[in-house]
Amino acid sequence: MRMKLSVKHTVDRWFNKIAKNPALSVTVSILWLMLIGWVAFGWNLGNIGLIDETEPLFAEASRQMFVTGDWITPFFNGDTRFDKPALIYWCQAIAYHIIGVNEWAVRLPSAIAALGLVCLAFYTIQWYLTKQDELEQVSRPTRRYLISFIVAALMALNPETIIWARTGVSDMLLTGCMGSALLCFFLGYAGEEGNGNWGLGTGKLGTGEEFSQSRREATSLLPNKWYLAFYVLIAGAILTKGPVGIVLPGIIVGAFLLYMGKVREVLREMRLFVGILIILGLSVPWYALVIWRNGWNYINSFFGYHNLERFTEVVNGHSAPWYFYFVIVLLGFAPYSVYLPASIIRLKFWQRSHWRSLERFQQFGLFAWFWFACIFVFFCIAVTKLPSYVLPLMPAAAILVALLWSDLFPNTQHDEETQIHGEREKVFDNSSSSPRVPIPASLIWSGWVNVVFLSFLSTALFNLTHILGTDPAISNFHELIQKSGIPVIAGLIWLVCAVLVAGFLLIRRWNYVISINLIGFVAFLIFVLTPALFFIDRERQLPLRELSAVVLEAKQPDEELIMLGFKKPSVVFYSHIHVNYLGFPQEALQHIKNQAAKGLKPASVLLLAEQKKFLQMDLQPDDYKSLSTKGAYNLVRVPFKKKKNEKIDIS
Repeated sequence: MRMKLSVKHTVDRWFNKIAKNPALSVTVSILWLMLIGWVAFGWNLGNIGLIDETEPLFAEASRQMFVTGDWITPFFNGDTRFDKPALIYWCQAIAYHIIGVNEWAVRLPSAIAALGLVCLAFYTIQWYLTKQDELEQVSRPTRRYLISFIVAALMALNPETIIWARTGVSDMLLTGCMGSALLCFFLGYAGEEGNGNWGLGTGKLGTGEEFSQSRREATSLLPNKWYLAFYVLIAGAILTKGPVGIVLPGIIVGAFLLYMGKVREVLREMRLFVGILIILGLSVPWYALVIWRNGWNYINSFFGYHNLERFTEVVNGHSAPWYFYFVIVLLGFAPYSVYLPASIIRLKFWQRSHWRSLERFQQFGLFAWFWFACIFVFFCIAVTKLPSYVLPLMPAAAILVALLWSDLFPNTQHDEETQIHGEREKVFDNSSSSPRVPIPASLIWSGWVNVVFLSFLSTALFNLTHILGTDPAISNFHELIQKSGIPVIAGLIWLVCAVLVAGFLLIRRWNYVISINLIGFVAFLIFVLTPALFFIDRERQLPLRELSAVVLEAKQPDEELIMLGFKKPSVVFYSHIHVNYLGFPQEALQHIKNQAAKGLKPASVLLLAEQKKFLQMDLQPDDYKSLSTKGAYNLVRVPFKKKKNEKIDIS
């Protein structure tokens, strides 16, 4: 028992020292964020090739922008690409200029956006808990720092964030802009209360300097700095994915203010008219230029097909049942998602009068709930469904779960001087046994659901080869997965975590439960996810990169490259040439015949096809020349031949 108390006392003293030393506090915070950022977003970021099919589309469009200097209209494979606005392409093109055209540059904007969001969330939680301590007139540095560390870890170390922060597409950049904008809004909202006292709720006007500052802000044409940042980030979100970049934050902020009965009051504080001018001034110029250059083609494609139709109709076959996003949140925020129900119940968001009576900063948990719920409901209503659509709610989920854990710290002042002057045993008894605040039944049940979930996850991973489907690009996929040992390692990690969580629940050591989940996920990332990505890259993507290199060496001037039966945009990125996609063997044969009839030079085409499709063409050995075979793909040259009647054809 004394060892347990000694460890607790040591931790408390350590965090007290950090809190009293601003330089040490900043250093420890930066080191933690750097560690989390490197493990989650930086480690091996560019050591894995681009993953077909979406990532190379962005990478090549950005490369075209970088090469041609056309920063207005994105192109891919010679065609305009109107799927997304320009910000992600600009960011990747700038990264190409700084570190070269490579996988690091493609993914760096996503990683930076994720890290920036995590850092701002860390700051916001620190600020919120500090204000709460000041309001309650207690000092809980251990709680303040541990919960800040936890929220940063939860936000970074979950499957959904890991996947999209390491992928060079627009989803993480949108989440970074939108999530940061919402955090800035709340900081601005809470900072307007109390005449510059940041919602402290003391009823005092503050110092003369604070009072003067509040008067200047009240008479200024511009809102406070956080509201300004909110407007700039909203413009960034619009330039990343279009109308959804302002529609979703508008719904979240509007619903929150309507619930709190502060719509008019806050809109006046925000200088909404000025904010709209800022947003339009930053986002509209590019839209005006791209519409001026491409006209109705852009309007119909982007605003019509990629926005309106995605919400009202099924696009590209991406349909799913009504419960789709329940499953995505459960798995995408695993293993912490099991605590979301308890985190939401804890808020008692239905008690409107209670929330309206609180200081503004105390409404942070409720704001996170509106953030989570509005995005979840919005995309449940949308007809087209994709796992990445709910990525912007993951930061809110991390905040909700972290706030749940903040309740496990006793509401007492742990003063070092009290411990030194003879009351050490009393302090130990109060802080090291069960917390003074009672443990909610919902948290207890969530803990056991955590055990069941981890056990189920472990069982599923042990039997992974029976669950996974086949991959046409990897002929002996199941056998290779089994030989790699990945399913066994993954199953063991979560089985050990399930046992440890159950043990800590039995001995009522609640604070350790979330740590076990985080440590388990880090182990899963290092020993399972990363090796699995290298395995998939080696078996699925490396053959295409190697064939792209062969194409660069073997291709004759003006020789056409045909890709038969599949679309792998990575070939366009790595080969830097135009690819003609054809779906069926007979279509390819007819196309080659037509090209031969034109008498083109050189009198041949390059053909890249899966072995099955290539055999269906029924070409004779003297009808083609094999250049290379990698994995499931063949690269051949098909020369045009002249028949006796002098018509150019293939035999």
